[in-house]
Parts: sequence; C-alpha cells; structure tokens
Amino acid sequence: ISLVGRTRWFPLPEYLSMSPVLHNTCSRRKSTAPEKLAASVAACDTNGKEPGTALGRLYSPEQQASILHVLNTASDKELEAFRLLRGRKSVNIVEHRKKFGPFQSLESLIGVPLIQYKTAVEVCNSILCPENRRRKKSQEKWVLRKFIKPGVEKERLKAVNSIVSIVFGTRRIAWAHLDRKPTVLDWQQAECWKLTNKTYPSSFYLEEISSVVSKIPKADLYILEKSGLSIQNTSLFPILLHFLITEAMLYALLNKTFAKDGQHRVLSINRNAVGKHFDLMIGDTRTSGRELVKQFLSESVLKEQPRVFFPRELAVQYRQKIVKSSHRIEELYDSLLQAVAFYELVFGSGSELKC
Repeated sequence: ISLVGRTRWFPLPEYLSMSPVLHNTCSRRKSTAPEKLAASVAACDTNGKEPGTALGRLYSPEQQASILHVLNTASDKELEAFRLLRGRKSVNIVEHRKKFGPFQSLESLIGVPLIQYKTAVEVCNSILCPENRRRKKSQEKWVLRKFIKPGVEKERLKAVNSIVSIVFGTRRIAWAHLDRKPTVLDWQQAECWKLTNKTYPSSFYLEEISSVVSKIPKADLYILEKSGLSIQNTSLFPILLHFLITEAMLYALLNKTFAKDGQHRVLSINRNAVGKHFDLMIGDTRTSGRELVKQFLSESVLKEQPRVFFPRELAVQYRQKIVKSSHRIEELYDSLLQAVAFYELVFGSGSELKC
C-alpha cells in the first residue's frame, strides 16, 4: 500500500486466495437472481408447463367451447388431422378422456402426456383455424404438378369421364380404357417391334405406332408412362432413344387424332410415381404389378365395392390370360395400374402417394 510516497507491505493469511474473493464478489452482484428464479418457478408447474390460467386467457369463451367440443368428441384418427396431434398424442388425449372424463377447461389439456404449454397453444390454434385442409389442397396440387405433366387445372382433370392409359416397352404397346368409377372399358395390348441393337428409321416407328393408335378408343385424356431411365447410363442409350421416339410419336399422333377441339389431351405420369403409389418400389427399382392386378380382378368378383370394376363377362377372361401367360406382359399390368393411380391421385381415393 502506497502512502505519501512510501510503500508498506501487510502480510496476508496463507489460506486466502483470489478465487474465493472473486466468487464472493460475483455472488453479491447476482444476489437478485434467486428472486427471479423463484418467480419463474412459481409461474410454472412441476413439469415445467405454464400455469393453467395463461392458456385460458388466450381465447374467448366461444373459442374455448369450440376447442373443448373437438377434444371431447373427436376420435384419435380425427384428432390426427390437427397440427402436432399425429401419433401418440392423439391416443393420449382419448385415453385421458376415458380415464378422467371430458375436458372441462383448456388447462386440463396440459395434463395429457407429451403435451406441454406451447404444444397445447398450437393444438388449440389449429382446431380453431384448421390449416390441414389448405395444406392438403396445396399438397394435392404439388403432387399433380410433380408427377402429371404438362400441368392441367385440377378442375379439368376432375371433369374427365374416361381416360386411356398407355404403356410401351421394347416389344409391345398396351392400353387400358377406364371411366371414372373406375370401370375397365377396354384393356389390351399390341405386339409391335422387337428391339435389337440396330436403329430403326422414323418411317418404321410411324407405321407401327399409327397402327396401334387406330385401335385405341376415344377418351377425354390419354396418359403416357414417363420412363425413369437416365441418359447418364450409356449402355441403355439404345433403349432410352427407343422410348423417347415412341413417346414423341404417340404424343403427335394422339393429339392429331383426338384433339380436334383444340384442347390438349395427352399427359404423362412418372413411372416411379405409380410404383410408389402402389408400394411396388424396392429402392429405386419398380417390381412387377402382376399380383396386384390379380388381386384387383378377384376383388371385382368377390367384393361389392372393389377398387377397380371389371365387367363380369371379361373378369374371368382377363384372369385366365394373366395366369396362363407364358411370357411377362408387364406393359399390360402397368397400363391398368397407371390408370387407377391417375384417378386416385386426382380424386384422392385409394392409398396415398408416398413422396
């Protein structure tokens, strides 16, 4: 210590160090922290949830009544339609309701396992302003834009009375004519070319495909399968070229033959989208749809409301053709599945597409 130019030294106890001093100083500066913490703890329950009165103040009595009505009457499947109530939370609400009786206030929702204050607020908001319908519509539009091209207004798609689904391979072209029930009106294939390593002239494709188009029935829309082959695989280039030429020919001939009113009638749908719709995908590879088609045929005879309607006089004939076929006729199966997937994507029935 310096005093008037002189320095004096005072010994300190050996046990004294700066760490306790700094610790005590910091403790004194934060002396108000425990009071704030106590206030915060008092504002929450033992589970860390906000107090019950806070949730009730967010909504008017009419809004609270509407929310409670849904919570007390909806099944677990119906509750899943609201935000954050998928899976176990919706089941917990129903179980809580059975165990403790109907919810008497919004605060009692916080007593449900897995539901805390913030979750409860979002659940209540979604019940009052259900976004799931708007999201479902936007998701439907997104699915249609992504997998069905070129883009067509959904109102026009829903107005169609019948479609022809066309799938082509290296040896044949198959088509399925279905109305919107959907009932199979026509379902057959035509043997065309046998792809080899050589390149066919355009006149050959024109002659072969024109012959097939002359047999295809008239419909509101024609749906072509869009191949998933990549141009990066050079070994498949001859097959890819064959598919592109065939697709271009079908687009041109079908539009010329049937689009006399000026309306575009030929669309395409992604092959893997149909595979995902029916769970026929293993990784990026699509498996055969033969067993699924056989199932559709059986259900058409045995069920009152089958997924696909086959005329009774033709159902047995189709099934025998599939069972007795000595060679793979995947194009025939795929043409039917593509038509069913198209209707179910547009009208929202059947299984959901796993994007």
